[in-house]
Amino acid sequence: MSIFVNNDTRVVVQGITGREGQFHAAQCISYGTNVVAGSTPGKGGQEIEGVPVVNTVQEAVSEYSANCSLIFVPPPFAADAILEAVDAGIKTIVTITEGIPVMDMLKVKNYLQGTDVVLIGPNCPGIITPGEAKVGIMPGAIHQRGKIGVISRSGTLTYEVVYQLTQQGIGQSTCLGIGGDPVTGVNYLDCLHAFENDPETRGIVMVGEIGGDAEEKAAEYVHTKVSKPVVGFIAGLTAPPGKRMGHAGAIISGGSGTAQAKIEAMRKGGIEVCEDLGSFGDMCSQVFV
Repeated sequence: MSIFVNNDTRVVVQGITGREGQFHAAQCISYGTNVVAGSTPGKGGQEIEGVPVVNTVQEAVSEYSANCSLIFVPPPFAADAILEAVDAGIKTIVTITEGIPVMDMLKVKNYLQGTDVVLIGPNCPGIITPGEAKVGIMPGAIHQRGKIGVISRSGTLTYEVVYQLTQQGIGQSTCLGIGGDPVTGVNYLDCLHAFENDPETRGIVMVGEIGGDAEEKAAEYVHTKVSKPVVGFIAGLTAPPGKRMGHAGAIISGGSGTAQAKIEAMRKGGIEVCEDLGSFGDMCSQVFV
């Protein structure tokens, strides 16, 4: 099995006529993802990579039965694109766009309250269920079908961790990046819950970074609600306080959000923590036996 996306996922690419949208739509199609439509206002009637372009997400839903959106809309308009997908009945929304204003995302979060919509991102690499569907920008070739779920706040660290897992012969059930912005959609707890309830996921990898308290909350959740083995890594051990490191949410404020505090919390929660990224695959091969 998998979480959030699979063989039945039917994707509409919002912003498919842009450079990034067109390129990554082609990559998703090449991987085997069922991209059924693209959406750009005023560009309906075109075809991109053999995919019909419509003017609205509602058309993609009604004419092509789209149930998942992949968003490459520029930051000033991305929040509206998310809301358009929600209003059209899309249940899984993957937002790659980086730099969406925080106030815009707060409005989106408020709009999603009480719905069953799964929003992944923004500012994330997306999600992949190896061998079934790739809805994002990750390199598909490094993934291998298997039974380990991967959750990460960092895109490139996701790739590194997945590559090491695959090199060790450890396949993945689903891998997703939840994004490193201050306001995002699904969080660690949502993903941990989904992996815990997926009968074919037998272990979980959690990649975190400095800033905020998401990893601490996840560690507490693992301690009380997760029965499967979890291996974790925290980026930013050498980051100086008060400096943003990469992601908008990766900032240490006083004694809060430090890598060491997160590592300690994870260990208290029963998570096996690797402090040397180069040996991550080796540790996983010992934990996930």
